[in-house]
Amino acid sequence: MNLYKSCVLAATMLSCMNGRAGQTSAPSTAEVFAPGVISGPANEDCATFSPDGNTVFFDRGGSGIVILVSHKQNGKWSTPQIAPFSGRWGDHDPWMAPDGSFLIFTSNRPATEGSDAGSTARDGKSTPSVSGNLWRVDRKGNGWSEPVRLPDVVNNNPHIYSPSIVRDGSVYFQKADETTGEFHLWRSQYQAGEYLAPTRVTLGEGGTHELDPAVAPDESFIVFDSNLAAKGSPDRLFIAFRQADHWGPPIDLSDLVGSKNNPWGAHLGADGRSLYFTSDRRSKVSWPRTPQQMQDDLVRWQTWDNGADNIWYVSLASVLDAHRAQ
Repeated sequence: MNLYKSCVLAATMLSCMNGRAGQTSAPSTAEVFAPGVISGPANEDCATFSPDGNTVFFDRGGSGIVILVSHKQNGKWSTPQIAPFSGRWGDHDPWMAPDGSFLIFTSNRPATEGSDAGSTARDGKSTPSVSGNLWRVDRKGNGWSEPVRLPDVVNNNPHIYSPSIVRDGSVYFQKADETTGEFHLWRSQYQAGEYLAPTRVTLGEGGTHELDPAVAPDESFIVFDSNLAAKGSPDRLFIAFRQADHWGPPIDLSDLVGSKNNPWGAHLGADGRSLYFTSDRRSKVSWPRTPQQMQDDLVRWQTWDNGADNIWYVSLASVLDAHRAQ
């Protein structure tokens, strides 16, 4: 029995003893998020939520990429609209601060108004060709401030993506190594209103890169994607727990999210126990089909289920509860 399955068994027993079995805000088996509304026929990723969980920002793109926003109304998500701070440049990877007071995202917008956008590949995935730096917008009543580029101490490289903000305002992100081109994770401490020089985040051994950090607000755990399983192998999602002054050994989440459908881009739900990630998985079908089944298939294919990237979500409760029980 692998470590993840042991965690699930222990968590199930603990939940039953505490009378909390099944009471999670996300399914125990991964499901597509808001099919036909948020997850559509284009490529979507990076869902980040307001503290009450009723507003979601995410990005969508094909030949370009843009940040969209949707609101939950009467239990349903509204038709996404372009976020007020997005639309002029290639914007993606939004992450909302835990208290909802600001949001950081990646953009190819120039540091100086009037300059050209960048045009290099984005973290090795089949996504729009844009370079990236981190930008911040602050909540202003019901709106947002103009985007402000994070200082050069953070944006010291044209290949910086995937911010993750923790409770004290510090930010994790991925940055390309200038020599190898491989991405690794970094953390910049936010202190007295300033971002300090970033430090490298060490997560296990064996992989050549780490991508897309999703860090709990209290920094008790981090989810990321990497080829830690074996160099040269497809990336998988991993979780690592904080142990005093370092991160513990990464745990493969493939039994939870799958490994054959290119899972990546981890984000956390507003409850801190729901994992949102991107995958190009498609629904399985069997033959023969009834006329009604084929009609349902056609609707699904036209709304989201076409092999493009979509946002999926699943509960992390079993893994988190098992770790706490140790």
